[in-house]
Amino acid sequence: MSHRSAANAGAEANQADFPMTEMVYGAPRVVTGDPVLPRWWRTIDKWSMCCILALFGIGLLLGLASSPPLAAKNGLNPFYYVTRQAFFGGMAMIAMFGVSMMTPVMVRRLAVIGFALAFLALALLPVFGTDFGKGAVRWYSFGFASVQPSEFLKPGFVVMAAWLMAAGLSVGGPPGRFYSFVLTVVIVAFLALQPDFGQACLVLFSWGVMYFVAGAPMVLLAGLAGAVVAVGTFAYSASEHFARRIDGFLSPDVDPRTQLGYATNAIREGGFFGVGVGEGQVKWSLPDAHTDFIIAVAAEEYGLVCVMAIIALYGVIVVRSLMRLMKERDPFIRLAGTGLACAFGVQAMINMGVAVRLLPAKGMTLPFVSYGGSSLIAGGIAVGMLLALTRTRPQGEIGDILMRRVGR
Repeated sequence: MSHRSAANAGAEANQADFPMTEMVYGAPRVVTGDPVLPRWWRTIDKWSMCCILALFGIGLLLGLASSPPLAAKNGLNPFYYVTRQAFFGGMAMIAMFGVSMMTPVMVRRLAVIGFALAFLALALLPVFGTDFGKGAVRWYSFGFASVQPSEFLKPGFVVMAAWLMAAGLSVGGPPGRFYSFVLTVVIVAFLALQPDFGQACLVLFSWGVMYFVAGAPMVLLAGLAGAVVAVGTFAYSASEHFARRIDGFLSPDVDPRTQLGYATNAIREGGFFGVGVGEGQVKWSLPDAHTDFIIAVAAEEYGLVCVMAIIALYGVIVVRSLMRLMKERDPFIRLAGTGLACAFGVQAMINMGVAVRLLPAKGMTLPFVSYGGSSLIAGGIAVGMLLALTRTRPQGEIGDILMRRVGR
């Protein structure tokens, strides 16, 4: 056989290997120099992206049902809040698509810059922030809109902590896990001072999940859990705001005139199929029906079927993201993606858990469903990062490495 024939045979063999790899691992071939959009479309997790768009659509539908009473109370156009939700949601979708096209290095750079700006804004809240009469200084008010820095801080923090932990896993690297722990303590302290214990718990949970994935011993995690309980006990005795919410949660009787009372009654009235579109009454009683308790509106008007569909959409996003990350060998991508996916899912679980009295009131939105400009745009950036990190990378999957070792 001539040299040219042997080379052609080798090239044909290499080409034949790609379809087999694609069939086994589901990893499409990425050609160097391929246009950005076609490559993005082939490598993105389309199921997760469709679920996110579906959640946003459900949020607009529920906004049509929940926000007109508040608009009438404030003397505004009946669809004022829905229009604003559509506007901010459109910005969130643009941010999501734009960020999802980035490489992991670009995601990390964006997160570092965003984290620095959000942390500075968080630190200045006691001086320039406002509480809008809710007892917690969490927002900057600009008249036409308000911004909640903690919403933008979360995705930046997760990626920053993952970067530090990944650096600590390399030979001769810095003590990244310790640095990430110090960073977490500082952020949790700032959030607790607002007070915003819900976001503080979410930040702490995200760090704990990444620390576990990075190989933390169970004894240390148990010690950290004990420390959280001790801090919670201290907060209960020192913060009237925190104690009032815990007491309300532990009380065997629910005052029907409170937000939890209205939400619990609405979920009970909805049953399996709801009372009918526009027939719900809870939106006329709850001041936060379009934000923190949007799931109560869904349960009353559309029933348990709608709630289960919403839960399924969140579940698909989280499970698919974690399954794709299991194949990733880059520790930074694996840690950052896991932290973002778990924070996204747990925030949804906390919001719905509060509505059914499984958890104390937290003042946390339901991602992409609740009304809120900061929540929508920050959520779009966060899931954009998650979609970027879970894009298929044939050269980076651990399954390919293992197959090569078996073949030797």
